[in-house]
Amino acid sequence: MTGFLRFLFITGTFFLFLPLFGQESSPVQWKVKAQKLADKEYILHFQANALEWQLYAPNQDLDGFITAEIQFQDSAILLLNNIKDSGVAKTIESTIFEGSNINVYEGVTEWQQHIKFTGDVPASLSGVLLFTYGNQEEFYPSTSYNFNVALEGGVASTARILIPSIDLKNPIVPCGDDEAGDKGLMAIFFLGFIGGLIALITPCVFPLIPLTVSFFTKRSGTRKRGLRNAVLYGFCIFAIYALLSIPFHLIDETNPEILNNLSTNVVLNLLFFAVFIVFALSFFGLFEIGLPSSFANKVDSKSGLGDFAGIFFMALTLAIVSFSCTGPILGSLLAGALTNNGGAWQLTSGMAGFGLGLALPFALFALFPGWLQSLPKSGGWLTSVKIVLGFLELALAIKFLSNADLVKQWGLLPREIFIASWIIIGVCLVLYLVGIIRFPHEGKPKMSKTRWAFAALFAAFTLYLIPGLTNTRYANLSLISGFPPPLSYSLYDRQITIEPIHNDYEGALELARQQNKPLLIDFTGWACVNCRRMEENVWIDPEVEELMKNEFIVVSLYVDERTKLPASQQIEYQTKNGDTKSIVTVGDKWATFQSENFNAVAQPQYAILSPDEKAITKSKSYTPDAEEFKEWLQCGIDAFKRMNNP
Repeated sequence: MTGFLRFLFITGTFFLFLPLFGQESSPVQWKVKAQKLADKEYILHFQANALEWQLYAPNQDLDGFITAEIQFQDSAILLLNNIKDSGVAKTIESTIFEGSNINVYEGVTEWQQHIKFTGDVPASLSGVLLFTYGNQEEFYPSTSYNFNVALEGGVASTARILIPSIDLKNPIVPCGDDEAGDKGLMAIFFLGFIGGLIALITPCVFPLIPLTVSFFTKRSGTRKRGLRNAVLYGFCIFAIYALLSIPFHLIDETNPEILNNLSTNVVLNLLFFAVFIVFALSFFGLFEIGLPSSFANKVDSKSGLGDFAGIFFMALTLAIVSFSCTGPILGSLLAGALTNNGGAWQLTSGMAGFGLGLALPFALFALFPGWLQSLPKSGGWLTSVKIVLGFLELALAIKFLSNADLVKQWGLLPREIFIASWIIIGVCLVLYLVGIIRFPHEGKPKMSKTRWAFAALFAAFTLYLIPGLTNTRYANLSLISGFPPPLSYSLYDRQITIEPIHNDYEGALELARQQNKPLLIDFTGWACVNCRRMEENVWIDPEVEELMKNEFIVVSLYVDERTKLPASQQIEYQTKNGDTKSIVTVGDKWATFQSENFNAVAQPQYAILSPDEKAITKSKSYTPDAEEFKEWLQCGIDAFKRMNNP
């Protein structure tokens, strides 16, 4: 299991930081050009210089490894034959493939690929050439070369990204948010704080409290020094967890859209699903998760240094040895912050809250060691806490599987299946708390009042979920809105009152011109929790619904839509900051459209434009108060009417 966990960690880290890595200089130097043969038919010429390596000739299958392959993002591009190579290949006897004869090139050679377009021909074409190189001792398959080549007779993309007439700094009326951004930093800080307190009562952390307090009592000597050391110790715990979010700020600075892309990345969400299943099984007692003991021992050995350094390493030791219990809670916090599309500051708020929640009790008990007498003794109740957390981890795992399902629109977890899975988990959790379900490593539970109270709480929540399985007005579970899939992603054919135009800005704009109505843009995402909360709690308000339905043309632009754009619309776009960005998917287009025109990358974000594409108001971000959102809509309507009747 240790190897499996290491694999999950390495894979997760790879996908997390993959967007930061640039393409390394290739040991094989490539040049590419296109030759037009006929209408919509071209020959791509790839000239290679293998330098001091051997380039494997194409169309060879080496124990399942294909030596060369060309890939395009648009399935409408057809490969009419295999890759053709020119020049004289050298045949070698490979020691890597047990004496097999392999064709390779040394120095300069040229490959050709015949392609045909079934749709419009773009002015330039982007693709990936996967090639293989090596020597007698080394073998590097599927090495990528990303290319972009101009096509004779191709049509330049007419897709519009930056709209000069949209000026958020000078809207027609100033109502709306001064800056599009996060309103929930304090809420996330509070949730992190609660997570830190929960981590405190886990089996990995709770027994450390008396040991730590005893250490401070003996080490400090004087009351004044004890006070200083206790405060310093708590601050170090807080700082360690808060500082863990710094790499995400570096990512955010590199490209503000990266964290949003990570939150909706299908592979990453599936990875979180697998990791949370592993965490749950660990909490159920099947195995233990922990950082290497040698690492913990090495850090702990430094706790005897001078005051500040020693106390810092004591705090770091606590963070390391408690990882098996705090890791899943921190993982929930990290994944939740990313999924909320709030950028690095949401993560920092949550991590800081977690650090404070974990540090404050340690510092207080070190300051007032007499309080230890009021703590309950360690025992079987700690195991029960851990198992309850295991059930909650299963519920979170379902959420991340749902994120991937929504982005890809697989239909695996429609709303009712999602809710049913949570109901099953809830029933199992209640049966565990009342003693019907038991785990092998547990003794017979003591049915205390606290245990019965939690059983009643989870039973009530499970009963609350049941109407979510129905096709009634009670199916909108407002307490958990945003977590299940939207009401429209359902087994039922639901009647949706407000049906926005999806991902067609130009079509919606044309409709706004025809009907002389303002355009209401909804920047949203399939995996956006706050977007679902707005739709299920605010949009259904009768007055809000009336305004959106009758006074606006509403268009929803999904920034995490993974559908590929046609090749003629895939472009290398230069942002207003001078950066170059590949626009490949529908989501790429709308995420860039949002950041370029509305200076934000978080969802939801709402904007009101006139038919001639002028900003009527400032934009509006997540607004759970229906009355506030209605006032903003009404402000935009009134301003639009004044524009038409000056």
